[in-house]
Amino acid sequence: MVKNEGEPGGGPFWVKSENGTISLQIVESAQIDTENKQQKNILKKATHFNPVDIVCSIKNYKGHKFNLLNFIDPNTGFISSKTRLGKNLKALELPGLWNGAMSNWNTLFIEVPLSTFNPVKNVNDLLKSSHQHN
Repeated sequence: MVKNEGEPGGGPFWVKSENGTISLQIVESAQIDTENKQQKNILKKATHFNPVDIVCSIKNYKGHKFNLLNFIDPNTGFISSKTRLGKNLKALELPGLWNGAMSNWNTLFIEVPLSTFNPVKNVNDLLKSSHQHN
């Protein structure tokens, strides 16, 4: 995780599943009900952001492979807004690498330097100092 500096996207949150299990997961901003004052306040106070740096062990401490399908919460799909060829679209996003696929996983979030995160979400992002050659 990097310190939150206002970039759009997900961050680390405690998530309570339908069966009451609580686990650390990366939650996308599109998954948060901003009409819910409590959720909106939690999002507003978020101190960290997900730069999509993930390390994942696929084997347990005995060297046996995890069945990663056991860690997917199929109820975490959400609808996001996208554009294609200049047209606004709504996309159904199913549990992916992090959102919904870390359910009941042994998760640990580690803060990394902001310099490891230099996204290009639009052409103007290339003008930021982090993308300039010194």
